[in-house]
Amino acid sequence: MDSLRNPFAPGAGTRPYAIAGRDAVLEEVATSIGRLALGRSAKSHVLLGLRGVGKTVLLEEIRRRAEDAGHIAVMIEAPERKSLPAALIPELRLALVRFSLLGPARDLAKRGLQALAGFASAMKLKYKDVEVSFDVEPEVGLADAGDLEHDLAVLMETVGTAAEAAGVTFVLLVDELQYVQTSQLGPLVSALHRCSQRRKPVILVGAGLPQLRGRIGNAKTYSERLFEFTELSTLKRSDSADAIRIPLEAECVMISDDALELILSDTQGYPYFLQEWGKHAWNCAKRSPIELVDVERAQQLARYSLDTSFFGVRLDRVSGKEREYLMAMAKLGNGPFETADVSESLGESGQELAVTRARLIEKGMIYSPSYGLIDFTVPFFGLFLLRQVAKF
Repeated sequence: MDSLRNPFAPGAGTRPYAIAGRDAVLEEVATSIGRLALGRSAKSHVLLGLRGVGKTVLLEEIRRRAEDAGHIAVMIEAPERKSLPAALIPELRLALVRFSLLGPARDLAKRGLQALAGFASAMKLKYKDVEVSFDVEPEVGLADAGDLEHDLAVLMETVGTAAEAAGVTFVLLVDELQYVQTSQLGPLVSALHRCSQRRKPVILVGAGLPQLRGRIGNAKTYSERLFEFTELSTLKRSDSADAIRIPLEAECVMISDDALELILSDTQGYPYFLQEWGKHAWNCAKRSPIELVDVERAQQLARYSLDTSFFGVRLDRVSGKEREYLMAMAKLGNGPFETADVSESLGESGQELAVTRARLIEKGMIYSPSYGLIDFTVPFFGLFLLRQVAKF
């Protein structure tokens, strides 16, 4: 079959042909966005899940649908080594320029740009990594105090006021939200709270690893009343089958039941892995239908691809001590794991390993589903580590 027409798209946030099993999430967020534009109340949304469950894909789809409905949406990826203001300012500027093109919001958007110019100037002095210039003069005293919590709240309210005048919602989408430092996450939550109190049509749709819920809760005690937290897990069996069958049928290609069964068994409902297996199954097949022997050949190619990219890149980010900790987890079998068991297997106390564990959590390699437990943030990562041991 022609590899140029391969409908599967494994990648970082690459939209698959069919977004299977996520209709309820998309509809819920769309309803919140629509309610805010009508002056009704609605909560912001946070999507939680392991790597590979499709969080970034959903954010991009939410952005696309919001734009199609006439709203103004911007999307950023929270940086690990960059301040939140540095990531936000260019996108807020773009949003305000777009608001200025909407007649009823023109003057309010200009004031928003003045607020943003003052905010950028103050944050440039504070964080040193803001590099944006403006062709408008800031309004003295508007979002320029140099206090992130105060200034961001004022700035987001001015954006919300422009959105209100235009009759639309401003949608801020933030991927990898767990990387925002607590000192900056708190002000972001506070700014959303202010917009909510004053009925401004501003909504955050964030996505991150499972530990994000706790981090948001620690940032502000009232956070649980501002957000709808949605846990994204594996797809149901029928949805997993749709993720394979629908793209194939669009290309007039069929797949045998036993071939599909092997893909579903190998991938266990993780959207990213379904795309990886689908891609290689297509490339291995000579003709329709895709048979079991094609998927058996695709297994090795898919695993090699994952080992050298999806898994391997993450392992390259850790130190030798951190790698030992991860390997100890893998050797314990299936998680979640007791931190005490990991410590015992390494022959060190929990206190001695606390720094290593904290660094791995900070790097997004592991998370704590509950007190005293840890697990990998990447599905099948333990099996990958054991495969590396088997090579030597």
